[in-house]
Amino acid sequence: MTTRRHRHRKTFWQRWKKRWWLAPIALVAIAALSLAGIQLGAIGWISNAVAPLAGGCTETRPVVIAADPSIAPALTIVAAEFDEADGNCTETEVRSLVSADTAALFASGVSGDLDAWVPDSAAWLDRVTSMAGSLGRTAPELQVTDYVASTPVVLATSASQVANLGDTPLSWEALLGGTVTTLVPDPEANAASLAGLAQLQSVASAEDPRQFAGAMIAMGKTIPQSSEDAFQLATDATLPTVVMTTEREVATYNSTSASPMIALYPTDGTVELTYPFVEVVSGEDDAESAETDDTDAAAAVATQITAADAPERLLTALAAATRTSAEVLASQGFRDAEGGGDLRVTGVPETATEAKPTADAAVQIEILRAWSVLTLRSRLLVVIDVSGSMLDPASNGLRRIDVFQLAASEALSKFSGEAELGVWAFSQNRIGTQDWEPLSPIAPLSDPDHVAQINGVVASLPDRIYGYTGLYDTILAAVKEVKEDYDPTKVNSVLLITDGYNEDDDGISLSTLLKNLKALDDPNEPVPVILIGFGPDTDLDAMTEIAQSTGGAAYSAAVPEDLGNVLVDALTQRSCRPNCT
Repeated sequence: MTTRRHRHRKTFWQRWKKRWWLAPIALVAIAALSLAGIQLGAIGWISNAVAPLAGGCTETRPVVIAADPSIAPALTIVAAEFDEADGNCTETEVRSLVSADTAALFASGVSGDLDAWVPDSAAWLDRVTSMAGSLGRTAPELQVTDYVASTPVVLATSASQVANLGDTPLSWEALLGGTVTTLVPDPEANAASLAGLAQLQSVASAEDPRQFAGAMIAMGKTIPQSSEDAFQLATDATLPTVVMTTEREVATYNSTSASPMIALYPTDGTVELTYPFVEVVSGEDDAESAETDDTDAAAAVATQITAADAPERLLTALAAATRTSAEVLASQGFRDAEGGGDLRVTGVPETATEAKPTADAAVQIEILRAWSVLTLRSRLLVVIDVSGSMLDPASNGLRRIDVFQLAASEALSKFSGEAELGVWAFSQNRIGTQDWEPLSPIAPLSDPDHVAQINGVVASLPDRIYGYTGLYDTILAAVKEVKEDYDPTKVNSVLLITDGYNEDDDGISLSTLLKNLKALDDPNEPVPVILIGFGPDTDLDAMTEIAQSTGGAAYSAAVPEDLGNVLVDALTQRSCRPNCT
């Protein structure tokens, strides 16, 4: 994690001393009083200066802290006790702000009146820097003062589901293999989800990136907006289901729910979120403002403030007070900053489970980018070759169409209900001289009737096979179809699977197709064409030329076993097309 220091920083004292606008008046008043009785004036002045040292406060320093909602209640209790302690002279306001929202605020170059920030993971500091860079802004300087609490990442399920999980050990590898359904609250805003995905990647095959990508595609089918939403979905699930979350989230949910969740710990270890106490260091404008306020009168007053009142020490003391408030933190479901401490809450073991630090923030940011690509909602027209050659045997003894049916069923299961999908079949002269045949319209997969229709279409494909391959006319028609009702909120694309090359002598040529595709191209409404050549007879060169002209990609599945992998590639390489390696 990267943290930075700034030489020109506006301290709490520099902000606070602006309020000492009475200082010049006080000096004039003392001079005036000296004419009538300098002793009385001096005693009053000294009393005010010494009052903070004696436990009283003539004026309090405002402290504003943005805290993630998960720790804001605990921090509010600690801050109130800190404010009441003799000599602190503070008035602390704790604002409950989602870490993602605060990070976005900082990334825009704004810190407002915030003095400190307690997010639910130190990874947010690097995400602030990353977001600010993409926005072309300079983020405020942020500096970790201390770490104040922690909570391990767990896999939670309902009490009724525990028995359904059976005797198979629950591990990250099991999640990777899809042994149980895993719900991942949106990692864009949920630090536990992102940390869990990073842990999942750490046990995935380094040689086969499709393994981790495929797992994320499956987990991205349903993306709960919060842990509470995920817990409810898991409770209602009919299949074994777990939620990627934290001990603290389980403890909080169970404190009010009649259907408690149970925290389970992966047998191959887990990681923990550690909450940093982050000082918001002022920018250049504040530093310049502070310099202009160094008047002689203010300097005279500043000499009365002892080193113990330095704002840096005040923040450090407040962070330390939070860190050492074990009972308060435990009551909110937190372990201490080192991952220790006992809890007495429903659904969570009393003794802490050993956990490792989360993955490096840079790793988490890359995973988040991959997740964003893989879970983009699709509006997809699938176009399937049903020419006569699809009845030819594949190398595994099945017919080519049989292999496609198996791969299609698996691929369909990876799409979420928010995706829209339609199906065409094509060969030659299917409807008069038209080479393509619409079988199912592009519609949401959240509609069970539509899903049933698609499954019926896939099952019927062997009965639809005849003729030659009218490839080029079909591609042009498919692109026009997707453009017809373009949805800017989704990835609009064509996925065409063929085992051959264009055999329609009466149709358009390759050059004519490319010319028409170029005329249709609109950077604001792209429709990439993804072509998958299945078998040894495909014209991969022509397919590549067509795909690249639309910003798509062409893939070759030389053997039946490749088809499933290629379908995963078609989804995972959205962000690098047309230059994927």
